[in-house]
Amino acid sequence: MVIMWLFLNVLISHKAKVNHLLLFGDYILSIDVKGNIFIWAFKGITENNSPVGHISLGTNFTPSCIMHPDTYLNKVIVGSREGSLQLWNISTKTKLYEFKGWSSAISCCISSPALDVVAVGCSDGKIHVHNIRYDEEIVTFTNSARGAVTALAFSTDGQPLLASGGSSGVITIWNLEKRRLQSVIGEAHDCSIVSLHFLASEPVLMSSSADNSIKMWIFDTSDGDPRLLRFRSGHSAPPRCIRFYANGRHILSAGQDRAFRLFSVIQDQQSRELSQRHVSKRAKKLKLKEAEIKLKPVIAFDVAEIRERDWCNVVTCHMDTAQAYVWRLQNFVIGEHILSPCPEDPKPVKACAISACGNFAVVGTAGGWVERFNLQSGLSRGSYVDLSEGKNYAHNGEVVGITCDSTNTIMISAGFDGDVKVWDFKGRKLKSRWEVGCSLVKIVYHRSNGLLATVADDLVIRLFDAVALRMVRKFEGHSDRITDMCFSEDGKWLLTSSMDGTLRIWDVILARQIDAIHVDVSVTALSLSPNMDVLATTHVDQNGVYLWVNQAMFSAPGKAGSYGSGKEIVNAHLPSVSTGNSLDSEFEEIKVNSQEVQDAPEASVVHQQIPDLVTLSLLPKSQWQSLINLDIIKARNKPIEPPKKPEKTPFFLPSIPSLSGDIVFKPREPAEGEKDSEASKIEKTRKNTDIPVSQFLQFLESCSEENNFAAFTEYVKGLSPSTLDMELRILQIIDDDEDDDDDDEDDDDNNKEQGTRKRPELHFIELLLDYFIQEISYRNNFELIQALIRLFLKIHGESVRRQHVLQEKAQKLLQIQSAVWQKTDKLFQSTRCMVAFLSNSQF
Repeated sequence: MVIMWLFLNVLISHKAKVNHLLLFGDYILSIDVKGNIFIWAFKGITENNSPVGHISLGTNFTPSCIMHPDTYLNKVIVGSREGSLQLWNISTKTKLYEFKGWSSAISCCISSPALDVVAVGCSDGKIHVHNIRYDEEIVTFTNSARGAVTALAFSTDGQPLLASGGSSGVITIWNLEKRRLQSVIGEAHDCSIVSLHFLASEPVLMSSSADNSIKMWIFDTSDGDPRLLRFRSGHSAPPRCIRFYANGRHILSAGQDRAFRLFSVIQDQQSRELSQRHVSKRAKKLKLKEAEIKLKPVIAFDVAEIRERDWCNVVTCHMDTAQAYVWRLQNFVIGEHILSPCPEDPKPVKACAISACGNFAVVGTAGGWVERFNLQSGLSRGSYVDLSEGKNYAHNGEVVGITCDSTNTIMISAGFDGDVKVWDFKGRKLKSRWEVGCSLVKIVYHRSNGLLATVADDLVIRLFDAVALRMVRKFEGHSDRITDMCFSEDGKWLLTSSMDGTLRIWDVILARQIDAIHVDVSVTALSLSPNMDVLATTHVDQNGVYLWVNQAMFSAPGKAGSYGSGKEIVNAHLPSVSTGNSLDSEFEEIKVNSQEVQDAPEASVVHQQIPDLVTLSLLPKSQWQSLINLDIIKARNKPIEPPKKPEKTPFFLPSIPSLSGDIVFKPREPAEGEKDSEASKIEKTRKNTDIPVSQFLQFLESCSEENNFAAFTEYVKGLSPSTLDMELRILQIIDDDEDDDDDDEDDDDNNKEQGTRKRPELHFIELLLDYFIQEISYRNNFELIQALIRLFLKIHGESVRRQHVLQEKAQKLLQIQSAVWQKTDKLFQSTRCMVAFLSNSQF
């Protein structure tokens, strides 16, 4: 789920940190740590952003919470860390009463369904139910768990229940009628409870916590205890590794909270944490927290989709762990096998990779050991040893990266000391090696183009050809440690992130930087979707996974050279740290850019056209295909049964007045002569009246005068198929046959033609033919124009056949269409021949 916030205004008056906000009728109350309350009117905001009121709570009063007691008009209660409460009138800005408190810091306060009664939670774990009208204590509860009371909620479905949440993550349910403890939800959350809320008139309790989760509890058991109904959760600590999965529909994410999660980009209900098998049961049995039972945080992982239904298809390396673990994504559970490389001298596993076939996993350790395992059985299939050095390991130091090619021919491993080695995958023998010259940090391999990207301590990104065994590209630009990098699916782009706060995109073919983005919080991991439309990033001290949209995929084409020059860096802000001013500037920039795109002449696209190629309209396939199959769609959507007449006659029959006073149910039928004269008048009026000029025809007329149909094309793109069909059918000439029969047989054909050309429909049909001729000659919006021509000929084909002027334009359109299609088909034919040759060849 993606939530977009729009900052309408920025209210600035506080000189200290604001820690509480309260929506109070037509006003917003804000409180800072120094005891200042500012009153803001958020309805009818003008350019003047000054507050409408200010209240100072005093120097010996540190506010800790604020609430509005029900039925108390213009009054709020403010709690303090000193233990006292104050009742204020916001309208008159006067303090009405001060409650002495309970000599303990007040952490939360909430109003109850009963009048004049509030519940106050204190830092010593006690809950006081107090009558504020008489300043009397009703009942006091002591929280069973240690820590402060951080949240309170009263039930509103008729049950006398009070829910309290503590800093230890425990939710306690109190029975107000019996004045005793009813139930305890132990370890409801892993961190402090932030808020509790009962749904209105329902036995459902919502809870949220600092562990980045929200849970729903329902009271439907026989003993009245709540049970977990549903929940949504994310990482409670910043994630370290992410990877797109399932063609970009899911994201695999591993965080410092020891959780391995699968996020759905499309539907949040499909997001879940991968099971580590009976963690809750083992934690209860050993009396430990679940986080202590889970595996250590994941530092690297690899995934293969090809064998998802057969066996485990994910391998993970964990912090300071000498084993690698396998996972089965089909069942969202950890696998049965544990990969233990070099059991004689166990070292922490640092790198892993899965072969392209999905059958093998290769892991590397901190001691330089590289070993291959079978994923189906979990058995070792041999290790890779560099015999040239006389050692029994692959590298002298830590293995920082491992990767395999697409045909299981070679395996590439990189050591921390800067050596990159290419191994025979099956024979496990060293084929070649090269030295980078400095310590390596990370490697990424693209299986399609055979390029290996390496990152070293000198902040230089080097690209090596694994087949030619030489360096082909070198990128410099980052000024701090490079955290992550990835190739695009087609291998043309390389994306890198650094602790200097920049995210850079490098064009591998052009060997230059094409874009650079600077964010407020440095990127720690990134992954680009296979469709290259969405980029996922994680950031320092941020628990979420941020999604960025590729603007080039969803916006109109801009000016030539719109890519970054390599020196310009675009500043971007994360949603959590955005400010009103930055958003305003971004919105203005977007408006300006969009206006520039709209104002740019469409004829420039023609000059950028690649010779002998056509340009598509980029419209959805269904939009232009519906034009071709519109009759089928109408027939399919036609109602099965016609509308039926009412079986019974209505009680009141419509009648008309008459001179004789009798009731007449039918109007008088006109005589035959009157019928003929009336019909002739209607026919004459219909013939002499011009067709209604719609916006469609207005665009067509104006663009024809300027000899530039760009605006008309953009207008057509925004019309639905049914609207386009209606606009074309309005121009249909129905009475050609009648005109031919009425004309005298001895009349000259030229006179008849001149009489027909006076019709407005014929004029607009000529303009449409001119439009088709220009668009086909420019080879723009090719598939849309083809669909429009087919629909046009289907409706006006007979009129074109009868009119000499239309025949000339149609003949010209046919010649241009044939010439353009012959060139395009020639390209298709050469491609078809090459594909057929390669498919029939045996290598």
